[in-house]
Amino acid sequence: MPNVQTMSDEEKVDKAYQSALLSQAGDEEGSIRLLRSIPMPPYLAKVFKEKVGADFLIDAGYNLSEAEAEFGKDWLTT
Repeated sequence: MPNVQTMSDEEKVDKAYQSALLSQAGDEEGSIRLLRSIPMPPYLAKVFKEKVGADFLIDAGYNLSEAEAEFGKDWLTT
């Protein structure tokens, strides 16, 4: 099941900042995990789906809430 957690712009900025701090501290895995929790822009999610497939997006934990809002709940399977 895809990650479709919505968040405010303020939450997105906070997560990006926290991700940068983790990266600076040497925690690349934690940094990447936080970055993937920020909603991916729909146009980018669509390209990723075409290039690497829906399963990759889901398995990697990318937040697809904005893509789902724009393309509909079934966009990953169509």
